[in-house]
Amino acid sequence: MVPLSYSARNLVTRRLTTLLTAGGMALVVFVFTAVQMLDAGLKKTLVATGSPKNVIAARKGAESEVVSGVDRQQANLLETLPEIAPGPDGRPLVSKEAVTLVNLRKRGSDRPSNVVVRGMGERGLILRPDVRLVAGRMFRPGASEIVAGAKIAERFTGAGLGERLRFGGREWRVVGVFDAGGSGYDSEIWGDVDQLMQSFRRPVFSSVIARLKDPADLPRLREMLESDPRLTVQLKREDEFYAEQSRALSNFIGYLGLTLSVIFSLGAMIGAMITMYASVANRTAEIGTLRALGFRRRSILGAFLAEALLLGGLGGVLGIGTASLMHFLTFSTTNFQSFAELSFSFTLTPVIGLKAMGFAVVMGFIGGVLPAARAARLNIVDALRAA
Repeated sequence: MVPLSYSARNLVTRRLTTLLTAGGMALVVFVFTAVQMLDAGLKKTLVATGSPKNVIAARKGAESEVVSGVDRQQANLLETLPEIAPGPDGRPLVSKEAVTLVNLRKRGSDRPSNVVVRGMGERGLILRPDVRLVAGRMFRPGASEIVAGAKIAERFTGAGLGERLRFGGREWRVVGVFDAGGSGYDSEIWGDVDQLMQSFRRPVFSSVIARLKDPADLPRLREMLESDPRLTVQLKREDEFYAEQSRALSNFIGYLGLTLSVIFSLGAMIGAMITMYASVANRTAEIGTLRALGFRRRSILGAFLAEALLLGGLGGVLGIGTASLMHFLTFSTTNFQSFAELSFSFTLTPVIGLKAMGFAVVMGFIGGVLPAARAARLNIVDALRAA
């Protein structure tokens, strides 16, 4: 068997060709990894928005809170369910919330974009213990005051602490900025539910958030509510509800990334194939010598395949290393489910790293298998004659 060090030394000897070919593969791996990171960041943000401890009641068939509606009678009925956990004061942990969209302009570019405005009561804050104020204070019930998510305060004109926004026929003062730990709430504005519903003339809530005494009661409670003719709501675990909202955008990102990766990978594999064919042509005499020394055809095949795999591995390392820098960037786009601005970060996970490295190695193998087969088929006499 030809030592692996032989294949590695040949790559080092042809530094320029090796770097150019590995660079082409690295570009493909970078695109593949960046798209996977974008998808992972989207899912992480939306899943983190909901808590596995909470449940959400929304209108049947509604794919987001923006298009949902729960009337007051149904909301009051949900609040009286014995399965709802009590708060510190003994009252049920239920938050009746109203969600709508407002159009704001971005700082710098002045481009308009939809932003989620959520109305809630004090129970809504209790049900989201991970959210913390980083500046100012929380809005007061009954006042035209709002608090903005950190990413909204940073990106939109008028959403910073002490600034004012006008929507719903009145002016709202930003009295606080909150951090939701990178969840979707960072892309929302919160205010008093009664004031917002009055301002937007909304007669119904968008959803009802609650915490169950025992999460295991959810299947039974869901079946009971869906069979009640007085109710037109569906009950889901909150994190599952928000995870479903990532599906359309996630599929779009996935299909786009796969298409780009396949197209670019064809060019990278052709480049690797040309490089390996050139290597075989320049080392014909060397191959003949190896065969004369007793190395079998499969050993020659293995040596050249090892070169191609090392080349792919090098491209993978470079591509993943470059893509990992995207971890520090924040991406903003429109959520296809809610039609609102959503900010999230690129997220690199071990699984994505393994997939990207496997993708790079496969490219190296496909690009190197034909040249390696050609090297293995060379006749000893003809190869030595080329010396």
